[in-house]
Order: sequence, then structure tokens, then C-alpha cells
Amino acid sequence: MARIARRLALAAAFAAVAGGALAQTPSDYLRSLEATVRRTTPTFAGFSAQRGERLFKTTHGGEWSSASCHTDQPTAAGKHAKTGKSIAPLAPGANAERFTDPGKIEKWFKRNCNDVLARACTPVEKGDILTWLTSLKG
Repeated sequence: MARIARRLALAAAFAAVAGGALAQTPSDYLRSLEATVRRTTPTFAGFSAQRGERLFKTTHGGEWSSASCHTDQPTAAGKHAKTGKSIAPLAPGANAERFTDPGKIEKWFKRNCNDVLARACTPVEKGDILTWLTSLKG
């Protein structure tokens, strides 16, 4: 009986940890990012939509900003600046599928941050961008 209880407790602990990593809504992903930031910065005051918008729309010394492909209004469809390929709206308020798959979220943040910033985005930068994007209504 004790063995079964230990297994159930272990399974529950694993599910709790995995649940933080497996976003199913943009809010889940934001909570996961916040937990990550708070582990290293206990004085973290929260994500900022203003910082997120500025980060999204600024070129950071290169040719592109996130707005180059996703437009200044990410509730609208965009177009890849180089290939011309159509891009569905980025803001979750205009596209309910955005920021729901953790693998895709990380893949696209990695690719786009490298394109725009020439480096990976920090968890705070990701949280700021997503905070701004979730504030936009479709």
C-alpha cells in the first residue's frame, strides 16, 4: 500500500512539474515564464506590455523587427519580409491557436529572437512580448 501511495505521489509531482512546462493557453505559458524568472529574480515585479510592444516594434540595430513580418498590429495577418509567405495573426485575441503548443512557442521564439536580436530572448522578454500580445483584441 505504501508503495502505491509513493507511486501516486510521484506521479502527481511529475504532473505538477510537467503541467508548468506544458502550456495550453497563453496564460499558462506566461505563468511558466514567471515561475522561471522568479527562481532567479525574487524581486521580479511582473511582465510589461509596454516593454513588450517596444521590443516587438524595434529593429535592435538590424534590418528586422518582429513587426517586419507580423505587422505593427499583430491582430492582422502578416507576411514574411523575405519570402512573402502569409503569416496568420500573432495575437491570441485574433488567432486562438497562438501560444498553445509549448514546442511551437519555443521553436518560434528561438528562431525569431535570433533573427531580430541575434540572440535568444530572455524569459522576461518573452513574457513582455506575450503580455502585450494578449492585451490586443482581435
